[in-house]
Amino acid sequence: MSITDTLLRSVRDIEPIIRQYASEAERDCKLSSAVARAMQEAGLYRLWRPITLGGFELDPVSGLRIIEAVARIDSAAGWNLQIAVAHDMFAPWFSDRASAEIFHADAIPVGAFNPPRQAVPTDGGYRISGRTSYVSGAHHATAFIGFAHILDDGQIRLDANGLPETRIIAVPASEACIIDNWNTMGMRGSGSHDVEFVDAFIPEHCAAPWVPLETPGAAYVGPLYRLTIWPALAALVAPALGIARAAIDEAIVLLNAKTPAFGNKTLKNSAVAQAQLATAEGKLGASRAFLFETFEEAWQCASAGQSITLAAKGRMQLAMTHAVQECAKAVGLIQEIAGASAIREEYQFAQHFRDVHVIAQHGFINAAKLESVGQILLGVEPEWPFFQY
Repeated sequence: MSITDTLLRSVRDIEPIIRQYASEAERDCKLSSAVARAMQEAGLYRLWRPITLGGFELDPVSGLRIIEAVARIDSAAGWNLQIAVAHDMFAPWFSDRASAEIFHADAIPVGAFNPPRQAVPTDGGYRISGRTSYVSGAHHATAFIGFAHILDDGQIRLDANGLPETRIIAVPASEACIIDNWNTMGMRGSGSHDVEFVDAFIPEHCAAPWVPLETPGAAYVGPLYRLTIWPALAALVAPALGIARAAIDEAIVLLNAKTPAFGNKTLKNSAVAQAQLATAEGKLGASRAFLFETFEEAWQCASAGQSITLAAKGRMQLAMTHAVQECAKAVGLIQEIAGASAIREEYQFAQHFRDVHVIAQHGFINAAKLESVGQILLGVEPEWPFFQY
C-alpha cells in the first residue's frame, strides 16, 4: 500500500471525529481542537513536509486528494488542513536552521500575507508588529508565516527598484494575539480570524528576503519544491472539490427519497433533476481532471529536473480558477435540485453553497486571475505578481 493510500485510510479512520465536531466548528467559528489533534496524530499536516524533517514529501496530486477527502467530510477541517500544508511550500525560502525550528514534525504552520507586517531591525533580529486578516486555523498554529516590510526610523526601506524591501517571516504562535472577528456567511468553521503582533521579537534567521527563489534550503531539493509556491495555491482548490463531491452525494440520497410538495413524482424521476445532477457531476469531474492533469504534468517536469515555465504557471492558475468556478456552479445546481430542503438546517446543502462561494472569492484563485492567464496566452506581461515565483 502506498503512502497516499495509507493516509487516505487514516482520513477514513478519523472521519467519525471530524463529523462529530463539524457543527461545533461552524458554531464557534474555529476548528475543534479534537479535530486538529486527530489530523496532527494522523500525520496529515506533514503531506508536503520534507522527509528529512519528518514529512512525507508527497507529489502535488496526492496531497490534493487527501485534502479533498477531508473536505468531503467537513469543509472547515479540509480548509484548515490545506492552509497548514500549503505553508510548508514557503519553507524553502528560510535558512536550514529556521526550517528545522519552524517546520518540525509536529508543526502546524499557518498564516496570511496581506497586509504585510512591520519589521524593525534590532540586535539579533527584528521586532514585528502589525495585524493581518484571514488567518485560517489561527487557534491551532505553532507558527505564523507572512510578509513584513522593513522599517528604518519609521520609514519603509526601499530596494533598488524603489519597492518596499520585504521579508517572509515566521513568528511563534505564543507571540500572537488572535482577534475573534471571523463573522462570515460561509467557511465559518475555518476560524480565519485576524492575528496581531505587537513588538514581537524574532531572530534574524526567521526572516528571509522575499524574492524569486534561487537556492532553496538543504531539505528542499526534491522535485516537489521545484514547483515553488504552486502546490500551495492549488491546495486552496481541494476543499472546493470536496464540498462539491459532498453536495452531489447528498443530493443523490435526497433525490431517491423525496417527493416534492403538490406532486406525485419523486425527484428521482424528474427529468430536470436528472439533467442538473448529471451536469453538476460533469462540472466537478471535468474540472478535477483538468486540475490533476495539469499538476501531474508539472510534477513530471519537476521530476525530470526542469524548472516550471511561465506558460506552465499560467496553465496551473487556469486549472485552479476554473476548478473553483465550476465547483461553485455545480453546487448551485444542487441547490436548485434540493428545493426547499436546501434551506433547512437539518441538511448540509445551504452550508455547501455558502462555503464553496466563499472559497471562490479567494484572491489567489478568484475569477479575476483569468485576466493574467489571458495575458500569458497572448504574450503580454502578466500583472499577477505571484507568477514571478
